[in-house]
Amino acid sequence: MSQGSKLVGMTQTPEDHAARFTEVAEEYDDDSSEEYKACAGAVIEAAAPEPEHTVLDLGAGTGAIGLALADDAKQVVLRDLSEGMLDQARQKVADRGLDNVEIGEGSFREPNYDGPADVIVSNFALHHLSDAEKREAIGIWADYEPERIVLGDVMFFEEPDPSVPFYSPEVDDPATVGTLVEAFTDEGYAVVDVKRIHDQVGVIVTHRIGEGDLVPGAE
Repeated sequence: MSQGSKLVGMTQTPEDHAARFTEVAEEYDDDSSEEYKACAGAVIEAAAPEPEHTVLDLGAGTGAIGLALADDAKQVVLRDLSEGMLDQARQKVADRGLDNVEIGEGSFREPNYDGPADVIVSNFALHHLSDAEKREAIGIWADYEPERIVLGDVMFFEEPDPSVPFYSPEVDDPATVGTLVEAFTDEGYAVVDVKRIHDQVGVIVTHRIGEGDLVPGAE
């Protein structure tokens, strides 16, 4: 789950995920663990959009990641299933007077966006999907051919320990770091950095391998 145990008990259907997050939307930004904040900061730093870039933020929630990048990018596109979370993002956009942010409903596997995406970011959300669904989602992201994909999430560096508050096994399905790295490399992305925030929280930074680029491990 996104920031610990506050959403224990939700089912794994997308509709229930959306409904539960809508219930906590107004308090969501105030109920963040230090690890979540560190993860978000690392994703923002690694995203590093150029002024001509469009950033696609998937599982955007209240817009913590995408809106932090809005001043540096040409456009930011936020997609989430929870209207309550997106309403919080809309209020932030209005408060800041931003005119380069598009907000709408969309999921990891159906972003409902057909424009350009130079950088794709996602933070603390992909772990709600099964490993097979994560692979499918990453394949869809890769179809946009972004220069970079930056994923911050609950992920296992060590043997999973459900006693810590970053996930609940009855409702969440985090992947190992190796599983996620393999999913990205299978889609033509080189993993250029893996930041370990906690034994169960990390950031994976990838770069699209273009023609003439050396594939890691190739001679």
